[in-house]
Amino acid sequence: MELTTDIIKQLRNMTGVSVMQCKKALEEAGGDLAKAEVILKKHSAAAAEKKAERTLKAGIVGSYVHDGSIGAMVILSCESDFVAKNPEFGTLARDIAMQVAATDPLYTVMMEISEESKHAAIAVFEKEVAGKPQEMQAKILEGKLASHFRDHVLLEQPFIKDESKTVRNLLDEATQKFGERIEVSRFMRLSAR
Repeated sequence: MELTTDIIKQLRNMTGVSVMQCKKALEEAGGDLAKAEVILKKHSAAAAEKKAERTLKAGIVGSYVHDGSIGAMVILSCESDFVAKNPEFGTLARDIAMQVAATDPLYTVMMEISEESKHAAIAVFEKEVAGKPQEMQAKILEGKLASHFRDHVLLEQPFIKDESKTVRNLLDEATQKFGERIEVSRFMRLSAR
């Protein structure tokens, strides 16, 4: 199948990544747009992993206020002022602030969860799995813990504007798009209620 400018442009509009990355993904997918999108998502996670050790020297504060009663602020960090000043980067920071306002997460990443909180959750869920077959208890417990904490961890939450993605997926896609490491450094939610 011959790759046309229109199909490359369509994939670029869907993903926001460079024309060359879109062309390579379409070539790899044999011109299949859906497969190319999956390939780009896979590459975005790999790109984020490669850039994980880079130093964050810039960023932006994104904010969102809902009906004057709930608000959130997020510090979205990146490597350069060039990316920090990009309007799309600012939109991403605002979207993540909206996520924080809507979901009130307790942690940014799973590693922040204290051992005390984990043990308390395990104690509750062990009682729930007690009647299940012995060989399945550990797996069921693991699933219940992951589900419980996913709701409290910002990067693990489904994105409120597109539940097929997590907030971590958004950051991985942005890392691929902007070519820099991107991270939520801090967030805060305030409520007048």
